[in-house]
Amino acid sequence: MKFNKKHKEKLVTFSPRRERIHEIIFEAETREGKLFDIALLFFIVLSIIVVFLETVPSLKKYDSLFYGLEVIFTIFFTIEYLTRIYCVYRPWKYITSFYGIIDLLAILPVFLELFLPTVGFHSLMVIRSLRLLRVFRIFKLANYTTQGMIIVQALKDSRSKMAIFTYFVMLCIVIFGSIMYVVEGGSNPNFDSIPRSVYWAIVTLTTVGYGDISPITPLGQFLASVLMILGYAVIAVPTGIVSNELIKQQDDEEEIRLEACRYCSREGHALDAIHCKYCGEKLNDDELKEL
Repeated sequence: MKFNKKHKEKLVTFSPRRERIHEIIFEAETREGKLFDIALLFFIVLSIIVVFLETVPSLKKYDSLFYGLEVIFTIFFTIEYLTRIYCVYRPWKYITSFYGIIDLLAILPVFLELFLPTVGFHSLMVIRSLRLLRVFRIFKLANYTTQGMIIVQALKDSRSKMAIFTYFVMLCIVIFGSIMYVVEGGSNPNFDSIPRSVYWAIVTLTTVGYGDISPITPLGQFLASVLMILGYAVIAVPTGIVSNELIKQQDDEEEIRLEACRYCSREGHALDAIHCKYCGEKLNDDELKEL
């Protein structure tokens, strides 16, 4: 297969060392790549534990130790993030990708806390737990990766139906809240405004039932009963919509490979795929590696 000049220019600008770094950081096929990702997960878990321990009152005397560890973690994650940007063909694609945003958020709270110490960004570092999603790629759990992609695609395909259903639910909440304000407002001090009545409708329709607000008039109690029964549809309908899309996606399921595109850093391609289905660029193969 012939490669156009544009692709060749991109490939020859990468030294073997840069290609090797990409293979280690983004792939888990080699021994070095797997060891790197396992070490990365270890640091992620350890940093999350440190953030948790910092909030324990009895461990405040170890704040200096926790802070020192956090500085080490931040330096490590910063170097790792910059290295990922360095070894991809299109850095901006990685930066704006899901994992790219998560990797940035993993180090951003520490730097924000340095400039804005009173705001309290430090607790946001638990967002590093999202980086544990890489475990599905590291240990080649392709089945779990595939199933996760099926769920995501099913949610995307059902978003129009879910949007219409959500609009219907919001309409019911506003209508019932307004009616309850009219019915209960004169005799029940808890329904003293439409927003508060709408809050009651949300709690009732979602079957949460805090009990802090309840109707006392016969008509109000009847309307509340209707809303409670209607609340079961809030659970059943979305489940049916998503389940239907999951069945469709399951029927179209195909085995995927865990190779990351070197242009956009996204995964989830078919085993026989030649080009990335997200950016359209050529995927890695033996011919590319020889260039």
